[in-house]
Amino acid sequence: MVAGFAEISRQIIDQCVAQGVPFARDYAGLLDNRSFGGVQVSRTFYARGQTGQQLLIGAYQAMERQVAAGTVPQYPRHEMLEVIVVDGNSTDNTVAVARRTLPWARVITQTRKGKGNAMACGFAAATGDAIVMFDADGSADPQEIPRFVAALVEGADFAKGSRFTKGGGSDDITLLRKGGNAGLNLIANTLFGTRYSDLCYGYNAFWADLLPQLELPDPAAPQPEDGSMLWGDGFEIETVLNCRVAAADLTITEVPSVERERMFGETNLRTFADGTRVLRTLMAEHRRMEQRRKASGYAR
Repeated sequence: MVAGFAEISRQIIDQCVAQGVPFARDYAGLLDNRSFGGVQVSRTFYARGQTGQQLLIGAYQAMERQVAAGTVPQYPRHEMLEVIVVDGNSTDNTVAVARRTLPWARVITQTRKGKGNAMACGFAAATGDAIVMFDADGSADPQEIPRFVAALVEGADFAKGSRFTKGGGSDDITLLRKGGNAGLNLIANTLFGTRYSDLCYGYNAFWADLLPQLELPDPAAPQPEDGSMLWGDGFEIETVLNCRVAAADLTITEVPSVERERMFGETNLRTFADGTRVLRTLMAEHRRMEQRRKASGYAR
């Protein structure tokens, strides 16, 4: 709603000027940083001791009173927010529900099979400066997004969600999975020199311009004829991301996150099979890192 008022604030100001309200143009400049990509800040106004921002807030407060009274419906939408729903040829009305719930969300269909391919398709479709990723089963809280974006704005290249850092938690993880996760954390931190506390958690955020460094499978590549999946197309995707971020020496900040019980669907997680897959991924990605560093003459 604030974004909507901001879009018409110039017309409000111009109307006041036309009525003789004394306004003064005080500032002109360019807000040019990585998170906003260059936003022209054209003017700050003063009218009888009140700024244009105060005028905007006054209109916003009046609108909020009408919303509270039930005379005006509220349809929240955040400025500079893009929601991408990746559909894996589902048969449970995912697309219909997404479009009914959030009509302006972009719905795309993944090009191959597997969670990793779905995520790579979403990454490729994103147009914003920052990408936030999480599962759509209801276990992730979208209200935590600003926390992840803030970590990026404050200097992180990769904001890693963690259920096991101060302020995090989980209503879903079992004791067995928690123990396995701790063991995998230890192995990952030893191999890559990281300090991950929650390797196997998929709520993360990163700057979109880092995608080329991650070298994920091209969404446009064809599905192998034998039905197998390309490396990175499966459930190993989160571990691949964590390893490649570390291998690229990017700045990592852990962000506390609370995992809720899933609201929809049945989990495909298999504790021992998937734990073994993560371990194999760690070893494979470590070999990849060492080979590339050796080829480039890199000395850490």
